[in-house]
Amino acid sequence: MNVELLYHTENPERAVATAARICYANVGATELMDTMSDEQVRHVLRTIMQSGHYSTLEHASYTFAIDGVSRALTHQLVRHRLASFNQQSQRYVKFDEEPQVVVPSSISSNPELLEIFENAIHTSYEAYAELAKAGVPAEDARYVLPNACESKIVVTMNIRELLHFFELRCCNRAQWEIRAMANKMLELVKPTAPYIFMDAGPSCRRGPCKEGKMSCGHPYERVSRD
Repeated sequence: MNVELLYHTENPERAVATAARICYANVGATELMDTMSDEQVRHVLRTIMQSGHYSTLEHASYTFAIDGVSRALTHQLVRHRLASFNQQSQRYVKFDEEPQVVVPSSISSNPELLEIFENAIHTSYEAYAELAKAGVPAEDARYVLPNACESKIVVTMNIRELLHFFELRCCNRAQWEIRAMANKMLELVKPTAPYIFMDAGPSCRRGPCKEGKMSCGHPYERVSRD
C-alpha cells in the first residue's frame, strides 16, 4: 500500500479561521487572511472545534494518491459520499498478465490457506484471459476478477469529511486494510494542520466510544485543546 498527499489547501488552518471570521468581520477575507496573528487564528480554531461550527472546515481540502490497495477496500472507500474519487478503470485497463493482488495476513500466514487463495486467483485470471482472447470486452471479462485485485485511486476530501472518515475508519472496528490506509492518511495531514487534527481518529479520542456493545474496549483518553 502506498498513500501520498498530492496537495492540499495552502495554510489550511488560516484558511478555515478566515472563513469563520468573515461571518462577523467588517473587512474582506483577503485582509483577514493577511492580518490575523497566529494567536488569533488559534483562538478562532479553538472556538470552531469546541462549538461545532464545522461548516468552516469545508473550505480546506486534501487530495491523496493511493495505490496497492484492493478493490475490496475501494468499494468501502467510495461509500464516503462527501468526497471526490477517480479510480483505475477495469473497463479500459486490460490485464495482459495476472494482476497483483492484496493478500490478507489471515491467509498469507497459513501455507495451506495461501495455496487455496492463490489457486483461486490464478483460476480467476485464466478465465479472464480466455474470455478476452475470445473477444469479450474487458468491461465484461472483468466480472470474473476478484476483490483482491490491486487498484489505484485519487481521493479528495475537505477537512470536515476527513475528520468523519478518520472517526469511522481509524477505529479498531474498521476493516484492517482501510484502517491501515486511514492511519497513513492521518499521519500525512497532521503536520499540515496540527491543531485541527490533534484529536482526529476514532471517537474514543474525544469521548466515549460510539460503537456501543460493539466497542473494542479501548479506554477513553481526551486530548486537550488548551
